[in-house]
Amino acid sequence: MRVSIGDVRLFFDVEGAKLRPDGVKMREVPTVVLLHGGPGFDHSNFKPDFSRLAEAAQVIYLDHRGNGRSDHGDPAKWNLAQWGDDVRAFCAALEIEHPIVLGVSFGGMVAMSYATRHPEHPGKLVLSSTAAVSRQDRSLEMFEKLGGPDVREVARRFFDNPGPEAMADYQKKCLPLYNRTPSPPEFIQRAVMNPKLMAEFFLHESHTFNFLPDLGKIKCPTLITAGELDPILPVADSKDIAAAMTPGMARLEVFENAGHGVHRDQPDRFFKIFNEFIEA
Repeated sequence: MRVSIGDVRLFFDVEGAKLRPDGVKMREVPTVVLLHGGPGFDHSNFKPDFSRLAEAAQVIYLDHRGNGRSDHGDPAKWNLAQWGDDVRAFCAALEIEHPIVLGVSFGGMVAMSYATRHPEHPGKLVLSSTAAVSRQDRSLEMFEKLGGPDVREVARRFFDNPGPEAMADYQKKCLPLYNRTPSPPEFIQRAVMNPKLMAEFFLHESHTFNFLPDLGKIKCPTLITAGELDPILPVADSKDIAAAMTPGMARLEVFENAGHGVHRDQPDRFFKIFNEFIEA
């Protein structure tokens, strides 16, 4: 399905009803909006893992502008400010009020953009394996720790010039280090990708964004999850997010022996914590 938010149509999918029969009345459940990573990927990497959330919530999978099955629109609008505003416009188009917004990796950056630019709107926020400011030095250090100096050099070349050759080397040598539980090969094969957007982000936006000064604007309860062995967005990035937020607003959960996207390495613990957070 697609919905127009003005200049583009965004693709989304829904799992689970919003209103559910409960005796003589219909019971309303929370709405969870999932923001995928990348950039340049799509929502497919959430499936089927996040289907289990549909037992307690309505789950909405969203492809960001320029990503997946959504319209590409004007490349000049491929930036975090626009992606954050798009989340608010998407919710307005579907009349979603005070959603629980979960962003993983790049999706977490979009979630921070949305929540700092529209702090009155989210009901709750989940930031998983993400960062408020780019620290490629930390990433390179972790890649070397997990894979050695050769892997560090592959990552450095990709960060500096994410062209087709560098991207192919990165996917071959760096992606396998993202998680303790290897991702199946179809993880990449089934995704609708936009390599141009990915390259543009790493060359430009990734060097300039910084949400740390604005995180105090976030007014809703926020759950932060991070893997201790995440090479691309190390745990120190999540600790920075928690430290920059208003005291008492954020809860940080660090997963030992887990990498990027802790729901992949430790799904039972992640979804237990997530469900408790929804219900609190």
